Amino acid sequence: MAAALSTPSFSLPSCRAVAPCRGSSFNPLSFSPFHGKYHPLPTNSRKLNLMKAMVLQDKKKIVVTNELNSLPVLKRTDEDPDCSVESTSCSVESPPSFLESWAIKVEQTVTVLLLESVIKILDALYQEREYARFYVLETIARVPYFSFISVLHMYESFGWWRRGDYLKVHFAESWNELHHLLIMEELGGNSWWFDRFLAQHIALFYYFMTVFMYLISPRMAYHFSECVELHAYSSYDKFLTLKGDELKKLPAPEVALKYYTEGDLYLFDEFQTSRAPNTRRPKIENLYDVFVNIRDDEAEHCKTMKDCQTHGNLRSPHSSAASCKESNTVASKDCAGIFDCLKKSITTPPQEE
Repeated sequence: MAAALSTPSFSLPSCRAVAPCRGSSFNPLSFSPFHGKYHPLPTNSRKLNLMKAMVLQDKKKIVVTNELNSLPVLKRTDEDPDCSVESTSCSVESPPSFLESWAIKVEQTVTVLLLESVIKILDALYQEREYARFYVLETIARVPYFSFISVLHMYESFGWWRRGDYLKVHFAESWNELHHLLIMEELGGNSWWFDRFLAQHIALFYYFMTVFMYLISPRMAYHFSECVELHAYSSYDKFLTLKGDELKKLPAPEVALKYYTEGDLYLFDEFQTSRAPNTRRPKIENLYDVFVNIRDDEAEHCKTMKDCQTHGNLRSPHSSAASCKESNTVASKDCAGIFDCLKKSITTPPQEE
C-alpha cells in the first residue's frame, strides 16, 4: 500500500576496490604460498599495475559523480495527487542556485529513505489489518504539525520570527489529523495494546526527529511531511478500490458526521490552502464517504506541504490578497532554520517600536 517512492541506490568506491588510495595499505607485492615469503614483482609489472589502478580510480570517481548528480527525488504514480499548487504567497519566489538545487536533492533522498523504513514496518505488521494500520498512520501523521508549532513558538519567544499564518494553518492541519485518528479509534483500530504501544513510541521518536529536522532545514521537514501525506493518500485510495462495495453498506462513525457536516468549519477550510474557503463541503452518507473525504484531506495536506517548501510561501486561505502588504509589514521578522535565526539576531539591529 506504499506510495510509489523511489529508493536511491548508489555505492561509493571502497579502498579495497581502488588502489592505491588514501588510507589503504596498498603494496604491489606477490605472496608465495609455497615459500611463505613475499617476492617483489618485476619493475615493469609493478608500473603497469599502478597505471591500471589509477585509471580504475578515475573511472570510479566519474561514476560516483554522475550518480550523485542524479540523486532520485520523490516519484508519483498516476493515482497519486498532484501536489503542485498555484502560489498564494505574498513573497516573490527566486530560482534556486546550483548548490541549493543539489542540497534539495540530498534532502529529498534522505526523507524518502526515512519514510521507506517506516513503510516497510507497516507493510510487515499490517497486511490484513487496515483499521489498525490507519490508526498507526494517523498517530504518526499529525506529529509533524506539533513539531512545527513547537519550533515556531520558540522562535517567537526569542523575537526571531513573526508569521501568524503558519501557526494557524499548522494547527488546523493537526486538528484535521486528530479527527482522522478519532475515526480510526471509533472503528476499533486501537483495540490491541501492541498497536497503541507501537504508534505512540514511533510518534515520540518522530516528534524529536522532526523538531531537529525543522530546526536545521524547514524545507526538508516539509518535504518529509509531503511524502507521509502522499503515502497516506495512496493507502486510502487503494483501500477504497479494494473495499469500496463493502464500505458503502456500513454506517458512518458519529465523530465523522460531526466533524465534516456540523458546527463551525473554519478550521476545516483553514488547512486547505490550495482552495478558497467554503468551496468544499463533504456529504457523508456511509463509511465509504468517510474514507473518500479522509483521502481527499490527505491530498490537501500534500499540497500545503508542497507550498511550504518555498520559504515564506504559506498563507492562510482566509487571508485576502489585499492583506499582503499588511502581512509583510507584521512579518518583518523571519528566518529559515536555527542557523539563519541566530545569524539574523546578531547582524540585524532591533527595530524601533
